[in-house]
Amino acid sequence: MDIKNYLQTWAASYRDDLTRNILPFWMEHGLDREHGGVYTCVNRDGSLMDGTKSVWFQGRFGFIAAYAYNHIERNPEWLAASKSCIDFIKQHCTDTDGRMYFEVSAEGTPLRKRRYVFSETFAAIAMSEYAIASGDKSYAEKALDLFRNIRRWVATPGVLEPKYLPAVQTRGHSLTMILINTASRIRAAISDPELDEQIDQSIHDLRTYHVHPEFKALLETVGANGEFIDTCNGRLINPGHCIETSWFLLEEARYRNWDKDLTDLALQILDWSWDWGWDKAYGGLINFRDCRNLPVQDYSQDMKFWWPQCEAIIASLYAYLATRDEKYILMHRMASDWTYSHFPDPDYGEWYGYLHRDGTVAQPAKGNLFKGPFHIPRMMMYGYELCQKICSI
Repeated sequence: MDIKNYLQTWAASYRDDLTRNILPFWMEHGLDREHGGVYTCVNRDGSLMDGTKSVWFQGRFGFIAAYAYNHIERNPEWLAASKSCIDFIKQHCTDTDGRMYFEVSAEGTPLRKRRYVFSETFAAIAMSEYAIASGDKSYAEKALDLFRNIRRWVATPGVLEPKYLPAVQTRGHSLTMILINTASRIRAAISDPELDEQIDQSIHDLRTYHVHPEFKALLETVGANGEFIDTCNGRLINPGHCIETSWFLLEEARYRNWDKDLTDLALQILDWSWDWGWDKAYGGLINFRDCRNLPVQDYSQDMKFWWPQCEAIIASLYAYLATRDEKYILMHRMASDWTYSHFPDPDYGEWYGYLHRDGTVAQPAKGNLFKGPFHIPRMMMYGYELCQKICSI
């Protein structure tokens, strides 16, 4: 294979698909030009199914639109869309205690608040990326203030409702990994020792508690001291989530001039998670596995969702950049070939989100409270940049 030609072809494809398909779809069908912010509950053709707004996606699209402005094209409509989402968060999505809601109405009436702080992390990366795009440092300062609050809420007993009763003490992978990316994205806009401190802490926690060599797996839920919990939840492997973590770590390793220990950790997680997740019978990354190969509790356990495929595409490119090992080009090709032959909708644009194990469409909607303009455009932007970087060396 001519790897340079292969990557140049993908780079052009990513940019073209992003600017001609994905972003135009959401700018036309998602952007709320009346109330501000973005809708995501849209049908296959982009028609609105539900005016309920995901607060996650106000931050997520706020980030995506600003990142596209910073890294792909200085399109003023993208910059305005980012600001619209951030303004909507500020005006409608923040409770009196400083924490954010999970969903609100089209006009911004609060509908639901959850125990998690992901609405806040996505808002923070939107603000920091918009600060870079607009040149207004006050948004970076707001992002940093929010990040400090997130850390305080997480560290203060009683602020966040516990997931389990006191009889069960656990650690979760989700928050640990998302804080790496959140701190990294804020650090691109503003420097502060607390950002590096959190990244170091999260890396320590992943290595110490969640990485379990006896199963060759990164586990989603472990005991307070990293103990293996022999239950359905304790045995759960989320391959897509782990692969996303691997490229967060590779991105940080690159920032640290390819720190060897961190690079090795990231590659180990990627290799293990690919082995657990790749469906040898049908292709694509499967949703969930059990580290003892027992039946998985989650009803969607054998489905193929859009986002794990996106994470594998980014991670394989990052791994090849780090190592020049052609096995990661093969991984990229396997993930890309299966993904692009099943998820894109040739008639209405954008991608389906939910497939059965055999790759047939489970439901055709283009968005809901969890799927919207984030993983797909992020993959295309990172893919474009990584392909360009590899080919330039």
